[in-house]
Amino acid sequence: MNAGSASTASPLHIFMSADWLVQSIIILLILASIASWSLIINRSWTILRERRHVRNARRALTSVGTRDELDQLIEQERGQIVPILSAIGAEWRWSSENPQHDYDQARERILSIAEMAVTREGRRLSGRTAWLATIGSTAPFIGLFGTVWGIMRSFLAIGLSQDTSLAVVAPGIAEALLATAIGLFCAIPAVIGYNRLQQGIAEVDAEWRSTAGLLEVAISRHFSGRGRR
Repeated sequence: MNAGSASTASPLHIFMSADWLVQSIIILLILASIASWSLIINRSWTILRERRHVRNARRALTSVGTRDELDQLIEQERGQIVPILSAIGAEWRWSSENPQHDYDQARERILSIAEMAVTREGRRLSGRTAWLATIGSTAPFIGLFGTVWGIMRSFLAIGLSQDTSLAVVAPGIAEALLATAIGLFCAIPAVIGYNRLQQGIAEVDAEWRSTAGLLEVAISRHFSGRGRR
């Protein structure tokens, strides 16, 4: 194949020669691919950073035994683990200052507060990752629509020219296959990225719960030292 033929067969040339609808579909898929990669990179970095923060907080919690020590830890730490610790700490302070220091009731409240805080921060950590699932599931069908349109153009060209030669059929088939390829190029990373991010979010969620459990142990020691009433 000479240089001129290679240039004619290039994806850019196929795109420029394609029907406006196929061009629109390809542009839409490319934009969706850019958006999915932006989400994957942004959320991956956020998850890695949060895992580092929560591990630091969990190590520091081993030496926490009072509310003041917890307040100091909260001021020093960073990340989404801080709102979780703050919510539990606020309930700890309220339960300690309440005239009725029934730890069983306080523990139920603390566990409820921890669950709500973890759920809230989990939604924040997820961000817009659900869009990856949407892109991954719809991009192949959008590309398929461009494929069907390109093939339909090929048949129309055959009907108009009464010629079944490759020169008549090839342009429509080429743009049809290009739309299919772009759809898969968009969908595959989105699906893989979504699954990996969901796994990372689940791991962070487990570490949040483990850290909240360590704080609940510290609170139980605090109440045990004062005696249950």
